[in-house]
Amino acid sequence: MDRVDIEVSGGCQCGAVRYHATQMLDNSHLCHCRMCQKAVGGIFAALVAAPDEKLVWTRGEPAVWRSSEHVERGFCANCGTPLFYRDVNNGRTNLTIGSLDNPGDFPPHANSGTENMVGWFQTIPTIEDDGATEADREDWAAAIKASNNQHPDRDTESWNAKPRQ
Repeated sequence: MDRVDIEVSGGCQCGAVRYHATQMLDNSHLCHCRMCQKAVGGIFAALVAAPDEKLVWTRGEPAVWRSSEHVERGFCANCGTPLFYRDVNNGRTNLTIGSLDNPGDFPPHANSGTENMVGWFQTIPTIEDDGATEADREDWAAAIKASNNQHPDRDTESWNAKPRQ
């Protein structure tokens, strides 16, 4: 697995937990195993790894849950954002691609855990685009924007994450 010297940052939705990595592995993938599905609440987990020695937590610390003898899963205890999957024996942390500030930089190269891939996964590219945008629902979009508590996709000097209610 190739290492790429690239600086990335990311974090949770509320901004309570942020991270920075100075090197990434060329292993971006979609994991369809049942544990990953449950961990992210979706039909797959999109992951890409950073070597542990190149990853630092720059704000807060993730909560960690041991989903098996070999695996830890990290998330924000405040907003619940899934942040990583880590095999405790291999020296790397697979970050959730969606938690990166620039998720488009890591298109997946492979599917894993395919024994649990949902049957309709392959049909995703054929799903009709209904054309709906936020512009179609201006009042709704304005209300969301006015009350948005989401951290921006960049590091900030400070951020006061609202505690969960």
